[in-house]
Amino acid sequence: MNNFDFYSPTRIIFGKDTQKEAGENVKKYSSKILLHYGGGSIKRSGLYGQVTASLKAAGVDFVELGGVVPNPRLSLVQEGIKLCRKEKINFILAVGGGSAIDSAKAIAMGVPYNGDVWDFFMQKAKPQSALPVATILTIPAAGSESSLSVVISNEETQMKLGYKTNLIRPVFSILNPEFCFTLPKEQAAYGITDMMAHIFERYFTNTPNTELTDGLCESALKTIINNAPKVLENPKDYNAWAEIMLAGNIAHNGVLGMGRQEDWASHAIEHAISAVYDIAHGAGLAVVFPAWMRYVYAKNPLRFKAYAVNVWGEKDALKAIDKMEEFFKSLGLATRLSAFGIKEADLPLMAQKATAFGAIGAYVKLSYEDVLAIYKAAL
Repeated sequence: MNNFDFYSPTRIIFGKDTQKEAGENVKKYSSKILLHYGGGSIKRSGLYGQVTASLKAAGVDFVELGGVVPNPRLSLVQEGIKLCRKEKINFILAVGGGSAIDSAKAIAMGVPYNGDVWDFFMQKAKPQSALPVATILTIPAAGSESSLSVVISNEETQMKLGYKTNLIRPVFSILNPEFCFTLPKEQAAYGITDMMAHIFERYFTNTPNTELTDGLCESALKTIINNAPKVLENPKDYNAWAEIMLAGNIAHNGVLGMGRQEDWASHAIEHAISAVYDIAHGAGLAVVFPAWMRYVYAKNPLRFKAYAVNVWGEKDALKAIDKMEEFFKSLGLATRLSAFGIKEADLPLMAQKATAFGAIGAYVKLSYEDVLAIYKAAL
């Protein structure tokens, strides 16, 4: 096991009707905030009205910025930075899924910075401060509600990049599984795949003697696999959604990565796909992971044998990968790039973007040629 320094300050407020506590919790930090969200779904569901009523009751003034879309855009982040500066905002409440939360985090980093917020993603600068952020999660998937990560898409350059800093871990996050009852099936499936991917990026490691976190990873994966069919069959199954929502949070809050080297090659591979083709992140991951696993499994057969036996009940690694791919298909997801109209001629461009800063991954270092080969296998 490696040395580690674990820090997770996010307060998790979990359960029914917890959205009604938003105002009293925000008031502890600010009396004027940015309310940041996506499209009209939170208004149609009634969540917007409940949140704004709670803010007003607590005496919290708010300025709104909606319009967040999947693969959140740099242009909206820049708009949010200008709005916060103009209105003298010192706190951001994000209501939505990972895209709204990531957009809020990027705005939070950009407000106190004198340069272009994209500098952080291009590794040209490091933030020294950020506005505090809180979240009300509506889509269990990205785990951004308690993570130190943010991912933003630059529409002009077709680059989708991430950044990590403890400055942007939310101060509190409200998780009510009831918010999931009206999720479209494809969004639920994307979220399930995304949280599994976060576990894979930590589970597949070369670090020895990680028995405890190995078991935690395997348990979280089995919990997701067990409950995913339940929520797709009965979208109002509160207990199954509670398991999924908690698993998504634990998958990316850092607990599962304690003391172990993490990989993250597959996320870089997928980011390049969604940067060019603007597909949903979870949809891309369902394509990337089977191809990545088949490409690297022979490098560390004992790790993949443990995965096969302890997660899927299979003795053979390739059979376990096949079983995982069938699971993705059972969620209604495609597992080939061609299903999204992705052309072979664009694969070199995506491989270049995925390796723009050099070889990726830690479990197995992947060069441009390796990434291109994985894309071709996934086509």
